[in-house]
Amino acid sequence: MTQSPNGSETWPELDWAQARDTLQTLQLWTQIVGKVRLAMTPWLNHSWHVPLYVGARGLGTSAIPWGEELLEIGFDFVAHRLTIATSRGGTAEVALVPKSVAAFHGETMAALAGLGVDVRIGATPNEVEDAIPFARDETHRTYNAATAHRFWRALVAAHRVLAQFRTGYLGKASPVHFFWGSFDLAVTRFSGRRAPLHPGGVPNLDDAVTREAYSHEASSAGFWPGNDAYPHAAFYSYAYPVAAGFDTARVRGGEWSAEMGEWLLPWEKVRAAGDPDAMVVDFLTDTYAAAADLGGWDRGMLECAMGIAGVPRAI
Repeated sequence: MTQSPNGSETWPELDWAQARDTLQTLQLWTQIVGKVRLAMTPWLNHSWHVPLYVGARGLGTSAIPWGEELLEIGFDFVAHRLTIATSRGGTAEVALVPKSVAAFHGETMAALAGLGVDVRIGATPNEVEDAIPFARDETHRTYNAATAHRFWRALVAAHRVLAQFRTGYLGKASPVHFFWGSFDLAVTRFSGRRAPLHPGGVPNLDDAVTREAYSHEASSAGFWPGNDAYPHAAFYSYAYPVAAGFDTARVRGGEWSAEMGEWLLPWEKVRAAGDPDAMVVDFLTDTYAAAADLGGWDRGMLECAMGIAGVPRAI
């Protein structure tokens, strides 16, 4: 397996059974931080104002507006600390160690208050079943540093490939960003046309949010570490709306999940491939092409060759 310069695996092993408790706790911690960004940032189309972003040491918010100043919050999965910084020069840290969601919530909100940041966030997690209010959640309290680091290293690999794939599109496309509600890294392409009203029904998420997110025809893909219903890390791809025949399209490496309504490429299959990056790009290319062709997108107007560093796109 290829090694990164720091000795970590480029495509690390991800075992849901081993990682489950840490990732469930971490999902709730990222929701607390993400909700700070949500509470302080003007609404941007498709909820693009709420995600976190993969960085050189973990996951971060990027700049959050704070009156006439800026605030940034980041999960450092190398030193295992939450870092908070403001444009006034103030800094604070919260240790990433085994502790309950309630404790993390209390420490994070106290750290923000200590910097003069007055913010109130939604009290309950989104997009999870049987959600426990953050301030009362003593159930989720596992944090294994090695597991968190491996998960971040997987995000680094997935981000690299998704970002390269994103360069091959001239139409409206999202950044490569991490949604803390669904706990996945995603990039979305749009046809430019309005979509049918989404039915909603996502657990603990206002239907108005879901309907705004899916207001336009989309082909979305990304990486997800799995859950109890599907205990495997995988790349995924889906379309909204779903055109007839999407589930039987030719997709290299892909497995159609009728239950989830999307194409999956298991992480372990990617790890075992001779060229993991190429396998993922093939999967992303085929699933997008199926969504676009079956949906009647104007591909000639929307696509371009993938970008090359330092080389302007040919006109």
